[in-house]
Amino acid sequence: MNAETPSLSKKQIAAVAAGNALEFYDFLTYTFFAVQIGETLFPGSGEAKLLLSLATFGVGFVTRPLGGFVIGRFADRRGRKPAMILSFSMMGIAIVGLSLTPSYAMIGMAAPVMAVLFRMLQGFALGGEVGPNTAFLVEAAPPHRRGFYVSLQFATQNFSILIAGGVGLLLSSILSPEALLSWGWRAAFLVGALIVPFTIAIRKSLAETLVHDEQQAVEPIGRRKIIIIAIAGLLLLAGATIGTYTVDYITTFAQRTLGMKASIAFAATVLLGVSMTSFNLASGWLADRYGRKPVALAGWLGMFLAGIPAFLIMVQYRNAAALFSMTALLGVLMGILTPPSVTLFTESLPARIRAGALGTVYAVSIAIFGGSAQFMEQLLIDRTGSQIAPAFYMTAAIAIGVIGIFMLEETGVKARGTAAPLVAAA
Repeated sequence: MNAETPSLSKKQIAAVAAGNALEFYDFLTYTFFAVQIGETLFPGSGEAKLLLSLATFGVGFVTRPLGGFVIGRFADRRGRKPAMILSFSMMGIAIVGLSLTPSYAMIGMAAPVMAVLFRMLQGFALGGEVGPNTAFLVEAAPPHRRGFYVSLQFATQNFSILIAGGVGLLLSSILSPEALLSWGWRAAFLVGALIVPFTIAIRKSLAETLVHDEQQAVEPIGRRKIIIIAIAGLLLLAGATIGTYTVDYITTFAQRTLGMKASIAFAATVLLGVSMTSFNLASGWLADRYGRKPVALAGWLGMFLAGIPAFLIMVQYRNAAALFSMTALLGVLMGILTPPSVTLFTESLPARIRAGALGTVYAVSIAIFGGSAQFMEQLLIDRTGSQIAPAFYMTAAIAIGVIGIFMLEETGVKARGTAAPLVAAA
């Protein structure tokens, strides 16, 4: 980070993290209410409605690469701050529109069409959020705390899971199934939408971390190495994305496959949010102390070994204890592996292309693998009859992610030494 980059207060860093949490809350709330949204906005029978709802959730990922590229490039040229304001404003428009979309019973096919359009806008906005936001956190961080700062990105994302799960648990506990279907899921979306104006105001107060300085590139990185870094990032983000959306899918899995009550499923979601958030922060701290790759690999290996047994236990026992314990285990492992992996990838990228490259690769991997994950897993269950099909799908993806980690060079601390400088950022 250039010496002229302004120093940022803890309040400003917290503002970036809070805005990130709200944006992911709005995006992820959809998956937790996929059953209710399917029944309300889509035609067909019960299973067909759910598949259409999950497919529409996936549509939100189609536009994420475009958002990552367009808004990421904007962030690399005009600054991280205006890019973050733009992405959040667009998310606010999309979430209000989706929550107010009339039901299929009222307006027919116009309902699913509107749902698809608003999800596409949501995806574009979120695709443009990750690159500038993560670049901002890396550039604002002291060299010896970059891992922890980037962990805030994922801790706040997963805290949004906790909040979304808490809202779902509250609504499913106090509302009848009919009320939850009619307006409860809409209320969950509008909770996030109400805070959008305040978050935009906070982001306007941020200092800018992008410094235009032609002397930054002391040792420019070659095109070939950039391609290798991008491929490695694609692989590790693909694995992490499928892992994340598989554990997020447990809410739907518990209701549809295990036949549990919505309140129990949402309670597991709350537990997932707590475990992932806590271990995101711990993982970021450990990555600053011991290096990115050792901490990341511990999480990847644990996830590879635990995925299939965890789903087997949930299917075998079909009770709250099994659901909660296995959800917590998978949440802990995902919490460990993600921050050091993304920190490693982000630090490997030159500053001059960091937001755009990170945003685009992140969004492409999520569009291809994350957007299809829950649909594919439900389809695999339906077609194969195996209730643990999601675990096999996830485990294969985790193996691919490990390859990406090994393709990147360590960028963090060396034992008890100092943090390595950002590539081409001096």
